[in-house]
Amino acid sequence: MPTHRKPRTRIRTAAPAVGITTAALASVSLLAQSAGATPGRPKPTVEEVQRKVDDLYRQAGTATESYNRAKEATDDQREKVDGLLDEVARGTARLNDTRRALGSYAAEQYRTGGMASTVTLMLADDPQAFFDRNHLMKQLTGREEQALRDFETERAGIAKKRADATRGLERLTASQEALRAGKQDVQTKLAAARTLLGTLTAQEKARLAALEEKKREEARKKAAELAARQEAARKAAEAAEAAKKPPTEPGTGTGTGTGTGTGTPSASTKAAKALAFAREQIGKPYVWGATGPSSYDCSGLTQAAWKAAGVDLPRTTWDQVKAGTRVATAELRPGDLVFFYDDISHVGMYIGNGMMIHAPKPGAYVREESIYYMPIYGSVRPA
Repeated sequence: MPTHRKPRTRIRTAAPAVGITTAALASVSLLAQSAGATPGRPKPTVEEVQRKVDDLYRQAGTATESYNRAKEATDDQREKVDGLLDEVARGTARLNDTRRALGSYAAEQYRTGGMASTVTLMLADDPQAFFDRNHLMKQLTGREEQALRDFETERAGIAKKRADATRGLERLTASQEALRAGKQDVQTKLAAARTLLGTLTAQEKARLAALEEKKREEARKKAAELAARQEAARKAAEAAEAAKKPPTEPGTGTGTGTGTGTGTPSASTKAAKALAFAREQIGKPYVWGATGPSSYDCSGLTQAAWKAAGVDLPRTTWDQVKAGTRVATAELRPGDLVFFYDDISHVGMYIGNGMMIHAPKPGAYVREESIYYMPIYGSVRPA
């Protein structure tokens, strides 16, 4: 039986970016140039650098999700192609078996010489032998016809599988190209951010750090306000529930009356498991395209956390935002997913009190942060 060797579809790792695109380079250069290097052009303020770096990191996040989607498509397509090639190999083996059977029938016909029954009768040792052999030939003819039908069916099936595999390989090549382009795009944005940050003096970097801390503090205040509103809503709901219950005689009450509306026990248990997993990842580095266990990007972390709870989420933020029930910010519960920016390029897991666990950006680590640190797009409660 001929052996089948699968074609190599291993993706070549794109070479590290040695520069940045023309548009990104121009943008960074305009901000990076000092007043002394370009007469008449003022040096960008630290606030301008902060806005530009934040925007570059956001763009890198978007490019990362594009990369994640391309990688998922590439992996799926490679699996399909490998499956088709395996089917072609098995079909070819069956076709060869059928071809050998047809060859044995042809050899039998050659040995009989295609002689007429009357001549065969005359040459037969005895009439009974002729009739036995003639009956056998009729049976062989029927099997031959079936073998021919099987041969044609198998050959047509293999031809279709080969055509499907060819198209699959073409799609795989396109996916690999998209993967390489996505990787280059991420590297471009990150290189631009590093270049821009490299233009800052030590004093300017300290100023930038102070601005970042101010931004985080404002976000924490908003988180505290949300936590207060949620607590007030919880107490109001408890009071309304208690008001519906008839009064009990002294000493006969047995319930606590503290229902919080947190969903079914099954949903609460899953959310608790997802949160527990996410907490265990705090301190691990952000790496774009990573899904654990030693590092994560934002959607890789939320996918892994909910998988630990027995819930399969899609790979990208763009698909995760569709995988559940939309909820308002005021109605967030622990375990819910909060998405950010108009392009839905970032996601974190809500933990309560206006806070979340997320994998922020390159150079940072999985951490707790206010959900108001970035502009909120919307929130989803996974199924």
